[in-house]
Amino acid sequence: MTSPTSFLRQTYEELKQVVWPTRKEVLRLTMIVITISIIVGLYIGALDYIFTKVMEFILR
Repeated sequence: MTSPTSFLRQTYEELKQVVWPTRKEVLRLTMIVITISIIVGLYIGALDYIFTKVMEFILR
Protein backbone atom coordinates (compact mmCIF):
# COMPACT_ATOMS: atom_id res chain seq x y z
CA MET A 1 0.00 0.00 0.00
CA THR A 2 1.40 3.39 -0.98
CA SER A 3 0.98 6.67 0.81
CA PRO A 4 -1.46 9.25 -0.55
CA THR A 5 1.44 11.56 -1.43
CA SER A 6 3.17 8.82 -3.39
CA PHE A 7 -0.07 7.95 -5.14
CA LEU A 8 -0.65 11.57 -6.21
CA ARG A 9 2.95 11.89 -7.41
CA GLN A 10 2.65 8.71 -9.49
CA THR A 11 -0.68 9.86 -10.88
CA TYR A 12 0.82 13.19 -11.92
CA GLU A 13 3.73 11.41 -13.66
CA GLU A 14 1.31 9.17 -15.55
CA LEU A 15 -0.80 12.14 -16.64
CA LYS A 16 2.30 13.80 -18.11
CA GLN A 17 2.66 10.77 -20.43
CA VAL A 18 -0.88 10.98 -21.78
CA VAL A 19 -1.20 12.08 -25.40
CA TRP A 20 -4.20 14.39 -25.32
CA PRO A 21 -6.26 14.80 -28.52
CA THR A 22 -6.17 18.08 -30.38
CA ARG A 23 -9.19 20.35 -30.54
CA LYS A 24 -9.68 19.36 -34.19
CA GLU A 25 -9.71 15.64 -33.30
CA VAL A 26 -12.17 16.19 -30.45
CA LEU A 27 -14.56 18.13 -32.69
CA ARG A 28 -14.33 15.56 -35.49
CA LEU A 29 -14.92 12.59 -33.19
CA THR A 30 -17.76 14.40 -31.41
CA MET A 31 -19.49 15.04 -34.73
CA ILE A 32 -19.08 11.37 -35.66
CA VAL A 33 -20.69 10.27 -32.39
CA ILE A 34 -23.58 12.75 -32.78
CA THR A 35 -24.16 11.70 -36.41
CA ILE A 36 -24.17 7.99 -35.61
CA SER A 37 -26.47 8.59 -32.63
CA ILE A 38 -28.95 10.46 -34.83
CA ILE A 39 -28.85 7.73 -37.51
CA VAL A 40 -29.40 4.96 -34.95
CA GLY A 41 -32.20 6.96 -33.30
CA LEU A 42 -33.96 7.46 -36.63
CA TYR A 43 -33.55 3.77 -37.48
CA ILE A 44 -35.01 2.62 -34.14
CA GLY A 45 -37.78 5.21 -34.38
CA ALA A 46 -38.70 4.01 -37.87
CA LEU A 47 -38.77 0.37 -36.72
CA ASP A 48 -40.95 1.34 -33.75
CA TYR A 49 -43.37 3.18 -36.03
CA ILE A 50 -43.54 0.26 -38.47
CA PHE A 51 -44.08 -2.33 -35.71
CA THR A 52 -46.76 -0.13 -34.11
CA LYS A 53 -48.66 0.12 -37.39
CA VAL A 54 -48.35 -3.64 -37.98
CA MET A 55 -49.69 -4.37 -34.48
CA GLU A 56 -52.59 -1.92 -34.98
CA PHE A 57 -53.43 -3.69 -38.26
CA ILE A 58 -53.26 -7.14 -36.64
CA LEU A 59 -55.38 -6.16 -33.62
CA ARG A 60 -58.20 -4.64 -35.67
